[in-house]
Amino acid sequence: MQITWRPLTEADFPLLADWLSRPHVHRYWHHDHSPEGVARDFGPGTRGEEAGEDLLVSVDGRPIGLVQRSRIDDYAEDFEKLRAIVDVPPGAVTIDYFIGDPALTGRGLGTAIIRAVVADTWSAYPAAPAVVVGVVAGNVASWRALEKAGFRRVGEGDMEPDNPVDPPLHFVSRIDRPAQPGASQ
Repeated sequence: MQITWRPLTEADFPLLADWLSRPHVHRYWHHDHSPEGVARDFGPGTRGEEAGEDLLVSVDGRPIGLVQRSRIDDYAEDFEKLRAIVDVPPGAVTIDYFIGDPALTGRGLGTAIIRAVVADTWSAYPAAPAVVVGVVAGNVASWRALEKAGFRRVGEGDMEPDNPVDPPLHFVSRIDRPAQPGASQ
């Protein structure tokens, strides 16, 4: 299985809108999936107006999902509550993700994608000491995929959920940059 990704483009918006409309995605990615909503929410990233990355993920050449990746420091307002729950080291990165086709969920692809993106993060963000991710507690598949990818739960607390039907409880998980061979501890 070959996992690749590239920056999202405006040409991907119809596919993204379709994915965001699917119940298993919309449940936790409570976004407006109209063409106008997708252009409003994802257009700035495609034009380089956002600090974060929107990455279209493919497996064996087939687009299957989205990963968002950013430095937490670049979105200080959005992550104020995250920092109130756990220690977030300067330069830490966060990710968010989904698989668009429900037939591809529950097969370990999410875990494999998370592992691949985290491995790439260490070179793409050379100053990042860790990847820290908050997940609404009810999204069991998401926080289990993080655990299977090597993350450890470091805290839990209330943050505003994407979907207003969810309680505010979030689990926060973290994975640290691997030690370099020969580096002093």
